[in-house]
Order: sequence, then C-alpha cells, then structure tokens
Amino acid sequence: MPASASAALAVAALTLSTGLFAASPAQAATGTITGLAGKCLDVAGAASADGTAVQLYDCNGTSAQQWTVGSDGTIRALGKCLDVTGNSTADGAKAQLWTCTGGANQKWTVTAAHDIVNPQANKCLDVTDNNSANGTRAQIWSCTGTANQKWNAPAAGGSTPSAPMAVAPYLYNGWGSPPDPTTITQATGVKWFTLAFVLSNGYCNPQWDGSRPLTGGVDQQTVNTVRANGGDVIPSFGGYSGNKLESSCSSAGELAAAYQKVINTYGLKAIDIDLEADAYSNGTVQQRTVDALKTVKANNPGLKVYITIGTGQSGPDTSLINRAAASGLTVDAWAIMPFDFDGAGQNMGNLTVQAAEGLKNALKNAYHYSDDQAYRDMGISSMNGITDQNETVTVADFRTILGYAQQHHLARLTFWSANRDRPCTGGPADSCSGVSQSAWDYTRVFAGYTG
Repeated sequence: MPASASAALAVAALTLSTGLFAASPAQAATGTITGLAGKCLDVAGAASADGTAVQLYDCNGTSAQQWTVGSDGTIRALGKCLDVTGNSTADGAKAQLWTCTGGANQKWTVTAAHDIVNPQANKCLDVTDNNSANGTRAQIWSCTGTANQKWNAPAAGGSTPSAPMAVAPYLYNGWGSPPDPTTITQATGVKWFTLAFVLSNGYCNPQWDGSRPLTGGVDQQTVNTVRANGGDVIPSFGGYSGNKLESSCSSAGELAAAYQKVINTYGLKAIDIDLEADAYSNGTVQQRTVDALKTVKANNPGLKVYITIGTGQSGPDTSLINRAAASGLTVDAWAIMPFDFDGAGQNMGNLTVQAAEGLKNALKNAYHYSDDQAYRDMGISSMNGITDQNETVTVADFRTILGYAQQHHLARLTFWSANRDRPCTGGPADSCSGVSQSAWDYTRVFAGYTG
C-alpha cells in the first residue's frame, strides 16, 4: 500500500523595460513559461531557425521550453527572441522565434496579472482558440483576462520562480526496481525527490524502513546521486506501514532528537512528516509530533517542514491542524493526499480541487489566514495511475491539479510515486501506474510548476 503522495515559490510580477537590442538580457531569469492546462510555451521541434513556430506543448524539461526573461524587454529561447510575425499588431498575428533585432515586435511586458503583453500592439500573448492541444500556436490577441492568456513566467531582475523543492516526487528504495533518479532528471528536469520512509527500528532510532542504516546503503547512494545532478532530497518520516518514530519515541524531546539525527546526517534543507496511519489519530502522538516539530524548527532556521495527511473528498480531518495552530506550530506546507477516498469512476482532478478547497478552509479557520495565506501554506500530494481504491488519476488530472496549484501558488506539489511513473510490464507491485502511459509522463506535468 503506498504510504504517501506528495510541491513552491511565488511568481514575481514586474514590468519589463526596453533596451538596446545589442545588449544581452541583463538581470535575466530563465525557466519554463507555463500557461493553459499547465502546458509549456515551446519552440516547435526545438528548432532555432528564424520563423520557427512558438506553440503550447506538454512540459518536457528540454531547452525548447527554457525561456530567458530579461530586463531589456526580450523573452528568449535557443538564443533567439520571441517575436510577432511580420511586425503585426493585428489580432491573430502568430508568435515565432526570430533573431533578436531590438524591434518593438520583440518587446514584452510580464504583468502582475500574469499577462504577457506586447506593448506595441497593446495585446496579449494568447493560445489560439483556447485550445490546449499540443502544437496549438501562440499568437497575440486583444487582452481579455481569460485562461488562454495567463502565463507563469520567470522574473527578470530576480531569481527563477521555478519550484525545485516544491516538486519532489516520492522515491522508494524499499522493494522492487526503484528508478534511477538520473534518468528521471534527464527526461523531465525534476531534480528534487522525497525519499520514503524513515521509520523506527522498534526503538527511538531512525532508519530507512526501520531496518536500513542512514549511511552507507542504497539510500545514501540515492542522496549522493540526486545531489550530483544538482538537486536534493526530502526524507519523509512515517508512511502507511512500519513502526513510527512518533509512537516509538517516548517524549517530544526524544522525537525531536530522532528527527535531528537525520537532518544532521544529510545536512537537510527540508523534511516531510507523512502522517497517515492509525497511530497518528492518537492525541498523545499528535501532540508529541507537534511539540517535536516546534523544537526542530527552532533549532534549524530555514529548514522547510512539510506535513502530509490524508483527506476525504471535502477536505481532511482537522484535529492535527487545529492542535498545531493552538500550539503555535506553523509549517511550510500542509499537504493532503487526495486519493483512496472511494472516488472510483469520478474525475479525480476535480475531486482533488474539491478536497484542496476543504484544506484551505481548515487552515483559514485554524490559523485565521486569508485565502491567499492559506493557499500558500498548502500542498497536494497526489497518486499517479490506479489507486488502492481503484480510482484512476490520469495525466489529464495532473494537468488540472497543476493549473490549480499555479493559480493559487501552493507550497508543495508532489505525488506517490516516481516508482509508479512508467508503464506496467509485469514488474513488482506498485512499480508502475496501471494506466497506458510513457515513462515519466506524470513527472513531466508537475515539472512545469513555477509556483
């Protein structure tokens, strides 16, 4: 039984100024530009020839989807500029790639409302006919505020608003044939992974699955590999099965020390506490966990702390959230696992949004947050493919979830698991999705998250 599913940084808004065409895009930021249905702005065929179409396409982590937004007003890919064909200002004029000339048809303003505007035409970059199919051309059109004109772009003058820590699929080394994280990174661009699960060995001593040592084994090798690829790991404590540290440790101080041992072993930037077994419904265990996390946060400034919990279709049980709020514990994301709630036969993308709105309301009530504060303190930890309750979470559902996360700037967007993100070929249980797909299709969708 999978134990968890698991992603965010805010997109900065700015107005781009014009500059000399000979200048490089100083103070630039590079990353994906995502739009309708969570898909990426893409250079057709990754071709750099003048006149190459600019289109909407599934996010795939390739250089054809890496755009540099500069303070000189240009938006560049593959060494050339996003350009309006024929210097036109008419509705329907197509976007293309062209050698940078400094012309007004290559100047763009990224607005706080997530429009990309060509000031010469005073029109918005637009997905033709509101069609989210791969290959749909980008064009300019009178600004209408509709979804096919909304984009999440890197921010010139600041850091790229990509969300490498927020998008960290679960990877499990405990059985079967775990995927090589290098393969996933090369195919999708995703560099962070949530490693599952740190458990108790029967006492208050953290080990992988309660039996593998923290150092020297396959899990250490995975950490080294991920870091060598420019990413990092988020160890996940808990999960569905096995002995829980939160129950085995006799006090909040002991539990905090167990968490700290793992933090120190790997020099961590983030941890995930995956609370989904019956043991966590115990009030004493809940309070011990809350108090231990308060200590961990106080002793590790800058450490991201995520809590992952189950949910019903209308939102999660609020007891732990309310207890944390009453105790003064704030975390970087409360993430729900919107599956295994008997949604078989229903649209799991829509049910995920429904459950997430329930989480938002729970956080508002417990912490007295605004809607925006609550969303930014939230995460979604989905599951790819067929769940234990025979629900089917499709790639299209992941696009729905991505769109919701982009709209509300969620702090975490992940899923259980990278092991499952491949077609089934008769391998061990829970090593594939159970649906027709190409390898890493689900990861590619969430790779487009910019926060």
